[in-house]
Amino acid sequence: MKRPNQLTLSTLPGIPLINKGDDLAEIIYRAALENEFTFEDGDVLVLAQKIVSKAEGRLVNLTTVTPSVEAVELAEYLGKRSELVELILNESSEILRTRPGTIIVQHKAGHVCANAGIDHSNVKGDWGEDADWVLLLPEDSDKSAAQIRKALEEKTGKQLAVLIIDSLGRAWRNGVLGTAIGLAGMPGLIDMRGAHDMNNYQLRVTTIAAADELAAAASLMMGQANEGTPVVHVRGFPYELREGTVTELIRDKEKDLFR
Repeated sequence: MKRPNQLTLSTLPGIPLINKGDDLAEIIYRAALENEFTFEDGDVLVLAQKIVSKAEGRLVNLTTVTPSVEAVELAEYLGKRSELVELILNESSEILRTRPGTIIVQHKAGHVCANAGIDHSNVKGDWGEDADWVLLLPEDSDKSAAQIRKALEEKTGKQLAVLIIDSLGRAWRNGVLGTAIGLAGMPGLIDMRGAHDMNNYQLRVTTIAAADELAAAASLMMGQANEGTPVVHVRGFPYELREGTVTELIRDKEKDLFR
């Protein structure tokens, strides 16, 4: 009898509030030991973007930002703070869509998202008003994932992968979804072209956004509000681990029919 496939996702308790300069790999490893988690070859650690950004010091107080003329004019149309709009412009390579209350951009890393991924939720600084603090995406999430992965592999002696995720909106659909923004040691995309289906039909166009699928599953476990579980341990990822980058998942502008 064929054994059923099994994918296990477990939140890792005991992750404290993260501050600039914190060693995330050490924090994750210690939390795993305290909770009697084991590591095996092929395990994936999924991290919420917020803890990575906080550890890397990507927290900004809007009162320290001087908006440009362009930011002031765009902010008036959008109905947003001009300081926030200045940060959005700085973090973006292209503005794609705007309407009052909404700005969709291409982040410098390639992700298409609202507000360049800049977030107010669960963000608090050590001075000033809470409403003045925002958190930027990591400058290079693939690099961040690679550094954390290397440190965890050294500590555990196992072959691991690290996935950094954020909640992003999607064209054609309502609501946000956990989405891969950085990865190391795992595929972003699985190319099924050339494989055969159950009727021996050869697949011609099928590619699977495996990292995004796992990101969505892990996001369910993390929650979106005050759950305080920003790390998920995954066992049973159904694809072979390999070196990959998040750029696999980003469609080239020239192939984007809706750009």
